[in-house]
Amino acid sequence: MRSGDDFTHTVRRGARVGTATVVVHGWRDEEASDGPLVGFVVAKSVGSAVTRNRVKRRLRHLVRDRLESAPSGARLVVRALPPAAARPARVPSDLDFAWAKLVRQWQPGYDNRAAAARSHGRTRS
Repeated sequence: MRSGDDFTHTVRRGARVGTATVVVHGWRDEEASDGPLVGFVVAKSVGSAVTRNRVKRRLRHLVRDRLESAPSGARLVVRALPPAAARPARVPSDLDFAWAKLVRQWQPGYDNRAAAARSHGRTRS
C-alpha cells in the first residue's frame, strides 16, 4: 500500500486486532483479484528515525513469511507500538497472534458474535 487513502480506508473500515507491540488492521476487498497488500505505520513515539526504520525492517521481514496465509484482496496495515522497539523479541509472537486472528475472521462460516462472546467469557445461547 502506498497511498494515504488506502491506509485510511483499511484502518477505518476494517477489523482491528491489537497486542502489546503491534496492532493489525485489515479488511478484505472481495472484488479484488490481486494479492494481499500490506502497509506499515511506525510513529515517532516508537523512537528515533534509526529505531523506527529498524522496527519497520523487522516488521517487513516478519510479514513476508505470513503473506501466504492472507487471502487475495486482503488489505492490511501493521502499526508498531512503542514497546515494539523496547521488546523486539516479543514482536514475532504478537504479530503471529494478531495476524492469525484477523485472517481467521475471513474464513467462511466465521461467526464474529460467537468469537466476541468467547473472548468476554460468555457463551452464546
